[in-house]
Amino acid sequence: MTVSLDEVGEVARQRGDAARKAATRPLIRVVGLDKRYPVRQGEPVQALSGVGFDLQDGEFLSVVGPSGCGKSTLLRIMAGLDRATRGEVLLGGEPVSRPSRDIGIVFQQPTLLPWRSVLENVLLPAQMQRLDRAHSLSRARDLLELVGLSGFVGNYPFELSGGMQQRVAICRALVCDPRILLMDEPFGALDAMTREQMNVELMRIQAEQQKTVVFITHSIPEAVFLGDRVMVMTRRPGRISQMAEIDLPKPRTLATMGSASFASQCNDIRLAFSGRAGGAEF
Repeated sequence: MTVSLDEVGEVARQRGDAARKAATRPLIRVVGLDKRYPVRQGEPVQALSGVGFDLQDGEFLSVVGPSGCGKSTLLRIMAGLDRATRGEVLLGGEPVSRPSRDIGIVFQQPTLLPWRSVLENVLLPAQMQRLDRAHSLSRARDLLELVGLSGFVGNYPFELSGGMQQRVAICRALVCDPRILLMDEPFGALDAMTREQMNVELMRIQAEQQKTVVFITHSIPEAVFLGDRVMVMTRRPGRISQMAEIDLPKPRTLATMGSASFASQCNDIRLAFSGRAGGAEF
């Protein structure tokens, strides 16, 4: 069978088109999420309504919204820890229906096991998934060095400050090398100075590890400082009120927070949050 040069060229073109489509395909696609919770009496509680967005590989999405608007529910569904009433979450084109090693999660509290050392706490997910110990041990040590805790591998949680414990929790979430990191107000319990330092640290970790991050916070300055985009949600049932692009060069430093551009973009988010932008109601 003879194949012409034109046919060869057409096959190459089709392969090139497929590669370009794969490269531009969102890493995460959230499609029409609704979530209702049954109650003992009365109508079910509608937590989320029609939430949908795309997230590219390596992007940092900050999420802000009033308390009780479904932010944590959204994160739990994205992590495969809860099921949507309607809609779906796709990771790399595949539905997320249960927890996966491709998804790391950091909660509001570090929830470290007090009887395990720092290194043993970081290794816990790898042990549960029965990953190669030598490789996991090497990665755990590298991560602890990355966050400045290489001298504390044998310490126990009670010997660490709050900020150090959260660094351990971040390492634990990254030890299985997930594609996406979900973070639910991880710095909310820290003092202001430690929180700012952790913001800078997280931005550095995300850049070095090249992770896609979804970060929930109640702090508008924190959302703007960290995010490539900020997603503003309405009161319950949670909907997307605004998806704002953040026009600040990276890497960002604490000096960024003193710039006029930073203040202006925080104010834009604050207006959306208060319901005076785009007709949103909160």
